[in-house]
Amino acid sequence: MARVVAHLDLDAFFAAVEVLERPELAGRPVVVGGDPLGRGVVATASYEARAFGVRSAMSAAEALRRCPGAVFVRPDHARYRRHSDGLWALVRAAVDVVEQVGIDEGYLDLTGVAATAGEARAVLGALQGRILAETGLGASFGCATGKTVAKVASDRDKPRGLVVVPAGREEEFLAPQPLRALPGIGPKAEQRLALAGLERVGQLADLDDDALRLVLPGQVGRELRERARGVDPRPVLAEAGPSVSIGSEETFDHDIADPAILSAHAARFAAEVAERLRAEGRVARTVTIKLRYPDFRIQSRARSAAQPTADPAEIARLAEVALARALRDRPPPVRLLGVAVSRLVEGEQLRLGLDADG
Repeated sequence: MARVVAHLDLDAFFAAVEVLERPELAGRPVVVGGDPLGRGVVATASYEARAFGVRSAMSAAEALRRCPGAVFVRPDHARYRRHSDGLWALVRAAVDVVEQVGIDEGYLDLTGVAATAGEARAVLGALQGRILAETGLGASFGCATGKTVAKVASDRDKPRGLVVVPAGREEEFLAPQPLRALPGIGPKAEQRLALAGLERVGQLADLDDDALRLVLPGQVGRELRERARGVDPRPVLAEAGPSVSIGSEETFDHDIADPAILSAHAARFAAEVAERLRAEGRVARTVTIKLRYPDFRIQSRARSAAQPTADPAEIARLAEVALARALRDRPPPVRLLGVAVSRLVEGEQLRLGLDADG
């Protein structure tokens, strides 16, 4: 029996939450991010703002230039976490196997629940309607036999899209898509492949081993070719017990070379991570920065606090130190940036330990 895997992706989540909290913003171009008169960065934008070309990771000043009538809103990560928690509680109550991979996206394993494409569409359509009715949030779904195709499908018909790719049709679905639609291929890799005459996912899927080694050598190239063929056996991993780390990361629409913009993103992720720590009543000792470069190489640097902490300022400080070290070791541009905390303990355990020491 073929697997049935769905990818859930909330539509312009931060902006959607702002509209829920401030209904007078409905229908207006909303940009969530930093100060457009300073060095702020766009976190996300409503679809009304995207119509003017505003995109995530763009400087807020450029967003203002493209959309002078936009309403700029500073991010409120505690608010977004509350809405996200409510959404995922609803999803977990409806589906047994759920893997949340971000504040606004995750995978659902519907194997055994939906045996056909029609059944999958019915199940997901009902869940999509329930999410909108109970949370006010729009969600898009993609569904296929594996994670890669499901994720690509979830982005095909936004907002509030529902695209189901039947078993056996994965490669056919992917073939005409532009290369950048395939997770793992950014602008630099796309440019490199374009120089070899490759523009579509199907062309990557058709490469033989010798040709692949010339354009994307190594394990990364082989994995991307398999995914271009619709082959992705990765399981949907349901959360089991407390996490050993908490992190937030983003793959940017465009490679970022400006250290100041990268620093702003690191501060944003540090705030998200700190909020999650406080929400769970936990503290962390180690802060790690993760960078992925255009050639797919990943670099991480970590710094530890003198005492476990959930203080957003301290987490942001450690993240900034780690980021500076990472960028000294290898300068940008950077395709992905993330901040994670680890060596977690319960806040109550820490308090008791300090009491015992004193």
